[in-house]
Amino acid sequence: MLIGRHSFIRQSKLSDVIGRIDYISNPKRQEYLYATYQTEGATPEYWKNLARENQLDFKASGSAGKCIEGREFIIALPENFVQYRTDDVVSLFTKIFHARYGVECSAALHHNKTKTNYHIHLVFSERKMLEQPEVKIATRNMFYDEYGKHRRTKKEIMDEQGNIRSGCSVIPKGEVYESHIFKKKENWFKDKAFTREVKEMYTDLINRYVKEETKKLSVFQQGGVYLATRKIGRNNPKAAEIQADNEIRQDWNRTVDVALVEGVPEEDILEVKQEKINEKVMESIRRQGWIPDLFRQIVRGARDFLQEMIFRFTMPPKPVPKIDLQEWKDMQKVMGKLQNQAQEIKCKQQEIISLKKQLSKTTGLFKGKERKRIEGRIQQAEQLVKRMHVDLEQIVKQEGYPDTQSFVKVYQKSEKLIRAYNEELRAWKYQAEQKKEIPLEQPQKTSVLDKLRRYQQEGRWQPKRAMKKKSVDRER
Repeated sequence: MLIGRHSFIRQSKLSDVIGRIDYISNPKRQEYLYATYQTEGATPEYWKNLARENQLDFKASGSAGKCIEGREFIIALPENFVQYRTDDVVSLFTKIFHARYGVECSAALHHNKTKTNYHIHLVFSERKMLEQPEVKIATRNMFYDEYGKHRRTKKEIMDEQGNIRSGCSVIPKGEVYESHIFKKKENWFKDKAFTREVKEMYTDLINRYVKEETKKLSVFQQGGVYLATRKIGRNNPKAAEIQADNEIRQDWNRTVDVALVEGVPEEDILEVKQEKINEKVMESIRRQGWIPDLFRQIVRGARDFLQEMIFRFTMPPKPVPKIDLQEWKDMQKVMGKLQNQAQEIKCKQQEIISLKKQLSKTTGLFKGKERKRIEGRIQQAEQLVKRMHVDLEQIVKQEGYPDTQSFVKVYQKSEKLIRAYNEELRAWKYQAEQKKEIPLEQPQKTSVLDKLRRYQQEGRWQPKRAMKKKSVDRER
């Protein structure tokens, strides 16, 4: 069975959350902006305060790099989503995220310039607001250097002339020197497992609104049999290189599809991918760094090896049962009920035989009362057996059979078909295991020097007439 398209849902960090929200939601900056949506608390003031507090905390930490003010998911939608109301689409995706993670969000629904990529930008905060803001009042003058670090004395932020250095600051006694309206960032949002969880959540959501089974999406499995393709961003200087990489990756993925359909076990494909691609690429990077042409050469070699495996692993069609397996399971349940009922009838009949033997031994003038008691028990048991026989007939009649005999005949014929199918399946599985054990011939490596020497020898022994013909051919 061929694997369908993978969903595209990517997370990125934002160092300018206010600017990013304006970019995705401003009609003047977006040619194909269809709808926007913000959660209740995601006001412009909210994002301004979030950016400010993130920047202050980042400065105080002394960390290098850029401050991360928020995060964003880009969610690619199937083109059939254009049939739904745009406001409904963007609000649905935003509300689900907000309900699950409890953070404020701003989202926008777009098309790209060529109208080939229908997608949502969802910006979210990594922090929740405190129920009560934390405000700290300076009990004495507070001194901060140009890096935002608190210093004990004013002298530490002064230059040689006794002036406060540029970028340093003083907060007078009695004023607010620190305030927090947000909780700390949630580390969960940095975890790869979080991104995967969101991908699965949104992929399931998308598939609810995709009617055709063949067009439903799946989450790309890291470490699986396929190679991931890369998205080509706008004005990317390496667009041609990425496109060439994507083509060879897709070529590998298509070969994997054929291998799976032909019955090559998934673990064998993973082994080829690990040995022929992953390990060789890592070794190549370790020795020479990233070389795009070499990467594509490695993948082509792995693809050719997998194709050879497919040819060697040609399997006959997997056996198909000549009876519906679910119907057979239902028949087995009915037979189970019949066998249980028959066992109970048998036990009750044995009890009747035992009582009759007991009755035959109960003789004599003073045994009349005992005989009546035993006769009563025999009569009750025989009536119960009759009812049990009626119940036995009802079991098969409820399943649409006229009597027990008809059901048993059909069951026995079905059982023969199932036994034959199981034998065929067992033989097919054995053949598959035997195919796995056939070693593939490793291609002989021929060095460039060996090839060059062979070509030179062939050239030396070539007749003069042939050489002339070559020169004539070249002149043509």
